[in-house]
Amino acid sequence: MVGAGRGEKIVQMLKKVRPQQAALVMGLMALGGVGLATRTLPPVAQAAVPKAAVPVPLPAPTRPAPPALVATINALGGGFQGRVGIAVRSIDEGWVVGHAMDQRMPQQSVSKLWVALTTMNAIDEGKLALATPVTITRSDLTLFHQPIAYLMKDGVFRTTVGDLLRRALTLSDNTANDKLLNLAGGPVAVRDFIASRGLGNIRFGPGERLLQAKTAGLPWKQEYSQGNAFAQARSQLDPNVRRAAYQAYVADPPDGAGAGAIADALARLRHGMLLTPQSTSWLLDTMSHTRTGRARLRAALPTGWSVAHKTGTGQDLGGRTAGFNDVGILTAPDGKSYAVAVMIGDTARPVQERQQLIQTVVSAIVAVHG
Repeated sequence: MVGAGRGEKIVQMLKKVRPQQAALVMGLMALGGVGLATRTLPPVAQAAVPKAAVPVPLPAPTRPAPPALVATINALGGGFQGRVGIAVRSIDEGWVVGHAMDQRMPQQSVSKLWVALTTMNAIDEGKLALATPVTITRSDLTLFHQPIAYLMKDGVFRTTVGDLLRRALTLSDNTANDKLLNLAGGPVAVRDFIASRGLGNIRFGPGERLLQAKTAGLPWKQEYSQGNAFAQARSQLDPNVRRAAYQAYVADPPDGAGAGAIADALARLRHGMLLTPQSTSWLLDTMSHTRTGRARLRAALPTGWSVAHKTGTGQDLGGRTAGFNDVGILTAPDGKSYAVAVMIGDTARPVQERQQLIQTVVSAIVAVHG
């Protein structure tokens, strides 16, 4: 049974959840949420990855996962209308709670985190520096969200690797990210980093241009990077072509990842297992200034809590969205922290309900931390 103090906190938290979800959570608790498994789906078979490594083990759990959180996460994931993976890992106590956390979901801009890690690793190895100068030209432009395009004068913007990292992580600038991807060695370098650190169930796609074009059912043309050209070309496609391309993407996303693997990677980052201490500190501080997703993880944090995170949002088709995500590290006032990944892989539910799901996961963590 859930303790009286924690039970009262969960009841208060559930008042913010839509009735169907709240009823499901309470029902699960009444049936004995303590016995619910923390993994609700069997692991997805993974293809062999080159340069695979056995990761240094994360610290062993010092206590079981809180039963109230187990029940709540399972109920929230099972009650949401759409494909969703949720994972919560206590960085200090080692326990893990999740729903469908081994099922690969589209990452979208969450994958910028792996580009940033690969770039920071290149800095650690002396191949790049935060102060390395970089020139952005029109040939570097991508599509969708790229605020850096408006800073170009006479078709050129001069900057540094450190500035591009800040723009890619805090503003989710696609052009900044793709430029970093090229500087770091391309998709192969990112996949090698993921494999060399043994991060497991995390794929990295072909880069923003090719990923988004294929998802829409288009071949990429650099002219699509200008103005509204991509959206116009997409709107002229046969609806059946668009639908087939969208469905193929959500069914087997080339940038897919399990929420559990992402939460584990975030915990490894926080423990200093992926980068040097200086680079770890710099990256987490930069992620704490993320401006995107104000109504996602950050919105449910009480005073005194902080979050270092990365959002991701995919293309829409007929009210459906291929990826609506937020992943990050929550830190409580007492210094304890949690790695969290909420990956909504495909849903037609209103944006407010998606945001509420993510916020309720945070509220549930705060309630059991209490």
